Amino acid sequence: MLKLFLWLRYLRKKRIVFLSIAAVGLAVALLVVVASLFTGFIDAFEQSAVETIGDVVLTAPIKFAKYGLFIERLEQTSAVEAATATLSAQGLLHLGKGDVRAVSIWGIEAGRRARVTGFKQSLIRQSKSSGEPSFEVPGFPDRVGGFVGIGVVAEPDEKTDEYDFAAVEKMIGRQVVLTTGAVSRAQEHKGTGAEVRRKIIKFAIADIVFTGVYELDKSFVYLGIEEMQKKLYPDEEGQIADQIQIKLAGDVEADVAKAQIRGVWRVFAAEQLGWGSYLIRETSIKTAKEMQSQYVAELRKQMRILLFIFGVVDCSVVLLIICIFYMIVRLKQRDIAIIKSCGAASGSVCCIFVAFGFCVGIVGSIFGALLGYVVTKNINTIEECIRIIFGLKLWKSSVYMFSKIPSEVNWAWALAIVLIAIAAAVVGTLIPAIVAARTKPVEILRYE
Repeated sequence: MLKLFLWLRYLRKKRIVFLSIAAVGLAVALLVVVASLFTGFIDAFEQSAVETIGDVVLTAPIKFAKYGLFIERLEQTSAVEAATATLSAQGLLHLGKGDVRAVSIWGIEAGRRARVTGFKQSLIRQSKSSGEPSFEVPGFPDRVGGFVGIGVVAEPDEKTDEYDFAAVEKMIGRQVVLTTGAVSRAQEHKGTGAEVRRKIIKFAIADIVFTGVYELDKSFVYLGIEEMQKKLYPDEEGQIADQIQIKLAGDVEADVAKAQIRGVWRVFAAEQLGWGSYLIRETSIKTAKEMQSQYVAELRKQMRILLFIFGVVDCSVVLLIICIFYMIVRLKQRDIAIIKSCGAASGSVCCIFVAFGFCVGIVGSIFGALLGYVVTKNINTIEECIRIIFGLKLWKSSVYMFSKIPSEVNWAWALAIVLIAIAAAVVGTLIPAIVAARTKPVEILRYE
């Protein structure tokens, strides 16, 4: 009871203690926001890869045939829920007079792709339809259809970083021309000296793709894989692809799934394609996260460096606590001397101030965690208010990839930061507590 009485008395009489609580709170809030924004960006980056290319991607060293049979065999395994093929190329998209864009071209199976990835949700026109996405052009069923990224046909506003969706939707149905090239599979096997044949593909825009990832939205054009093969490889018999994108079943582990997929691929490539061990071995089978691992590792390294820098800056909070509690000890030496003269041990006196610092750490950390939560969850609103008031756009999708700032709180980091803050507050009270414990009642009270 005596300790509680002294804590409340010092808190009421010495309101400067609230300064130490506020300092702990602000330090915790800063670190929680920084850690949450960084980890949120990393998680969004990894998830965007999964939403774009599936859980696992098989990339062959050269284009291969009979992918339909391979997908059928994959989906018979326990590890794979669905799979889809992709045929890729590069080209120039001609949108109008003087308007030419360099694009990456993917030949896809629209229906299957929607089952493997979140592709359907990114289509502006067909996202809310009940059926599978298709390349059918509204009002022109006989035209060859294709999808284009929203960044290919429009640019986000410089001030708001938002697209004019009404203007973008008017592009649907518009006829465009795609210039690309292809090398036959026979030439592809020979290696150097292969001749690239120029190809022209005319198609109408059936839908606009808006993934929210700027690099994808500004670069990709999607055509039906069969239509693309017909234009680029008219002499090839059967279906050809260069990549298989796979969605795993349930909670199957990635390593187990990759082992099953590689086993199916070895048998298929040897029996159906007649490939040798070199081409089979050179086939890449990686998870979407593994494909982004090098970039993610650099982001995590930068996050740790930034947290370390802010942590060093926040060490000033410990110095502030030392100063505040040392001042309290010096001003309250008479009270301390009376307590010790009544029989209180030095350890008990020391514990009073250490426990007081512990309480300051708990209260400040809780306040900081709550403040960090509020700021993180409303970071996009705060950024928009700054833009409106100061005319300053802090977050641009063309720079930071995503149209919105990731705003999920990382509670694991938040808990670690709170515990460290409480420990720091306790450390900050140790020196004043030791000074209080060494107070000699006789020297203090002999003139009272």
